Parts: sequence; structure tokens; C-alpha cells
Amino acid sequence: MINLKKELIGAKSIAVAGHIRPDGDCIGSNLAMYQYLKKIEPKTEVDLFLEQPSPVFHFLKDIDKIDSEFSKEKIYDIFIALDCGDRARLGAAEKYFLTAKKTICIDHHISNQKFADVNYIEPTASSTCELMFNLIATADMDAEIAKAIFTGIVHDTGVFQYSNTSKKTFEIIGELTTYDFDRTSIIDETFYQKSYVANQILGRALLESFLIMDGKCIVSMVDQKTMDFYQALPRQLDGIVNQLRVTRGVECAIFLYQTGTLEYKVSMRSNHIVDVAKIAGLFGGGGHIRAAGCTMNGTYHDVINNLTSQIERQLSEYNEK
Repeated sequence: MINLKKELIGAKSIAVAGHIRPDGDCIGSNLAMYQYLKKIEPKTEVDLFLEQPSPVFHFLKDIDKIDSEFSKEKIYDIFIALDCGDRARLGAAEKYFLTAKKTICIDHHISNQKFADVNYIEPTASSTCELMFNLIATADMDAEIAKAIFTGIVHDTGVFQYSNTSKKTFEIIGELTTYDFDRTSIIDETFYQKSYVANQILGRALLESFLIMDGKCIVSMVDQKTMDFYQALPRQLDGIVNQLRVTRGVECAIFLYQTGTLEYKVSMRSNHIVDVAKIAGLFGGGGHIRAAGCTMNGTYHDVINNLTSQIERQLSEYNEK
């Protein structure tokens, strides 16, 4: 673990950013960091750069301080990357990383190659928000920071059901419950509730899914035509791959949606055997052992064939043990 306060000594300007298409853990950890820095370094200029977050996170303090324009021209003393497995996934914020005098990365992705000057990488942690909790002294914690951290942990653990949820995770949740915020509403409003359009897309994806590998793998895809028909945004596809994963008898789930001509965003989940992070890494992506993703080019069938050949290989190797 790093001594964050020590790393910040002398900094007059700090940029904070996370990965493209920010999820709950990315949003929570970035807002927790922003609030923490503003609290302990009130005279330091702090800017938070993220793509526009989902409106379901409206209740988090300082979400209105997020800069989604990336138009500011500035060289920062320190750049802090949160929940980002590689530099390229910073998106438009990468330019601030490249020019910063010092860079720090705080992340829990197993695929992270420690791309910053100072790195705090813990692949066994449930979330980057869990690492944020480790970095913040009790004296500096407050209800708003606790709320942001709780939100991130909830999302990256699937409300504590994924295998990345450890004894340490529950201990942290226990500490966070001592702060005054509505935990039930956070879980319901940001994890379970979906818009009508999101439910329609989910239903379409489930209806058109199919099983392969003797029922061990389930696949579904939403093309651009379908996205346009429902006027759906990428964030409204969140949760589809997780619903596919819980199909009885399935070991691995693959969900794709079209992002361009012969281009697909791939999300993969596994239950017990398949290391999807390893597979995603082969195609320029990354993530966690049981949850990972990448962007792939080619026809829909080419993408599925490339992915499933790797899944079959891992299943075969496991069965031979």
C-alpha cells in the first residue's frame, strides 16, 4: 500500500480520472478521491475528469464537479488514475496523464501492468473503492466519502455475490455502515432498478441468446439496428451479461453489442473455471478472472468463434487435470 498523503506533498494541482464508460466502482472511487483531496488539501487545485456518468448516481456528492469535456489545457503536478487497467483506457483524459509531472495509479484489475510512476495495485481486492477505503484514515472519512465507497463496492461485487467478495470486503462494509446514509436505496436505485428501455433490451437479449458447448456457454448480441430501434444507450446494456451468467448449467457468458462497422464491445463473465481476463487480454482487453471485456473487430461469427475457441481450450485443460 502507498502513503497517499506523502505522495501528494508539494502538489499544487491534481487531476483525477478513471476509465472510459465509467461503472459504479469507477465513479465511486473517483468521487471518493476527489472529496478526500478537497478535504485534506483545500488549497490545492483538483480537477475530476470522467465521461458523463449515468444519472442513477445523481445522489453522490460532487458528481456535478465532473468535467466531461476534457477541454482544459493544463499540466498537472500529479495525475491519479483510478480503476483503470491501462493508460489507453483513460480515454480523453490520457493527455493529462502524459504531461503530468507525477502519475499515480490505484487499481484492482489483474491485467494492470503498473503503468504509472507510483502504483497501488491489488488484484485480490473486490474493487478500487476497497483500496480507497484502505488509503483513507478514519479521521478523514465522512458520510459522503463512505457513501461513494459503498456504492463502488456494491457494484463491483454484484451486491456481494461475486467471488471477489472477501472477508476484508465485509469488514469494510461493516465499517461503512457506521456512517449515516441510505444503503438500501443505493443498492435498489443503482444496481437493480432499470429503465423501461433497459428492460426491453434485456428481454430482447435473453430471447435471442443461445447455448453452445453442451450448455456450458451462453451467447447474446445486440446489433446497431436494435440499439437504434430502442434508442438505447450503451449504459442501458449494463447487467445483461450478468443475467446471462446465472443461467443454470452455464460456466461462461458472452455478451456483445455493436459499436461500429465490424466492431463489437465484448463483456464476459464466468462462474468457476474460465479465466475471462486471460481471454480478454489476448484481444487487447482486460479485467478480472471472472469478469472481463474487450473490443473486437470482424464479423459477429468471427468474434464468437475466436472467443469460444479460447473458452473451450480452458475447459478442456481443466477437465484433463
